[in-house]
Amino acid sequence: MERVQPKTLPGFMELLPGPQAKMERLLDVLRQSYSLYGFAALDTPIIEDAGVLLAKGGGDTEKQIYRLTRGDNELALRFDLTVPLAKYVALNYAKLTFPFRRYQIGKVYRGERNQRGRYREFYQADIDIIGDGELGIMSEAEIPAIICHTFRRLGLEGFQIRINNRRVLSGLFAILGLSSQAGEVMRTVDKMEKIGTDKTRAALCELGVSDAATDELLAFIGAEGSNAQKLSFLEKWRGQNDIFDRGLDELAAVVRYLPAFGVEERHCAIDLTIARGLDYYTGTVYETRMLAHPEIGSICSGGRYDDLAQYYTDKKLPGVGISIGVTRLFFVLEEQGLLSDALIDAPADALVIPMTEDWTFAIEAATALRGAGIRTQIYTEQKKFKAKIGYADKQAMPFALFVGEDEIAAAEVTVKDMVSGAQHRLSVEAAARHMLEALAPRRAATVIDERKENHE
Repeated sequence: MERVQPKTLPGFMELLPGPQAKMERLLDVLRQSYSLYGFAALDTPIIEDAGVLLAKGGGDTEKQIYRLTRGDNELALRFDLTVPLAKYVALNYAKLTFPFRRYQIGKVYRGERNQRGRYREFYQADIDIIGDGELGIMSEAEIPAIICHTFRRLGLEGFQIRINNRRVLSGLFAILGLSSQAGEVMRTVDKMEKIGTDKTRAALCELGVSDAATDELLAFIGAEGSNAQKLSFLEKWRGQNDIFDRGLDELAAVVRYLPAFGVEERHCAIDLTIARGLDYYTGTVYETRMLAHPEIGSICSGGRYDDLAQYYTDKKLPGVGISIGVTRLFFVLEEQGLLSDALIDAPADALVIPMTEDWTFAIEAATALRGAGIRTQIYTEQKKFKAKIGYADKQAMPFALFVGEDEIAAAEVTVKDMVSGAQHRLSVEAAARHMLEALAPRRAATVIDERKENHE
């Protein structure tokens, strides 16, 4: 039989058990955080009818789609979680209660050029709030609170959510006579941090924007100061365009309620360069950056859109949402050494090692420990003691429990701390309490440990 060389396709992440345990912890934190704010879990098919998935069609996205054929059926792998959400809401409109709040964490697929930190299969973690006909501004004000809570739960403090309002920019373009070029100008502005002021000016010139309009535009988006100072700066433009005025009112409302939502200004700042490249955003837009790693770009982004499911229904379904590219974020955290070493990444907290032919007490002990909430494995192989303890050590299990004749006679177990080497003979109940107390700090550890970088 000819052997097939095992390989993983480029752009597809596979993790060893230790890192995978940390990935699972990250996903658990996201689920808990989203649930805390009243979002219901949703799962949609990875494979969709190509006609449904590509209803909007066109652009680079369609070129990146993985297509499948099954008989006469044209199928495609989902490329994000937003389009499947639009289909889901349109399909189940009569059964849903609005505003509909959902979170979804799942894999998506894009045939992008393979490059460092960019994957063709990757997890996204999305939340969206969908209204029926209308959706109040308070939903847009709540989003930064959810982002802030989520990243702080992960252990990240050095982040900033940058917010803007697309109506402010659209109104400004109208004031400057740039409405016919609004889309291209907005995409150019959105790239300014990446390409710099000079290249932005040159790009605007290529679009036919006059020097005077360019000067005004760059002065506008370059406004500095606190959120209050930037809002005061924007007030000087009020009264020249209705769309601008509406956007300014919305932006001011979002900023006004941030303190009540528990969001400190150091974590959320107005940035008039934030536009988001996608055309369907219409109101508040968000981008979240790691302050110590601006080269990474946005780790959480999104915004307000006025018509989620326009390709599937006549119902007007406005919404607001954000997405975290989990796989890329995990890659960056791992590469930067920011994943916490305190997290337990072993498959079990304790390994029970029977030392006699009769395993009854060892099995009963393991069952009792599991009942106490301790992840417990029994070593079942007939190997020498060195191999048994070596198994626990290689798996980085915090504890090993020995059950020999003496332990059985006393109805006890010998608990060995695999880090310190300390051993204690205890009853099963006392052993459970001892281990739970020792495990508590590691179980409470955050996914991210920014102190590691600061101490290097």
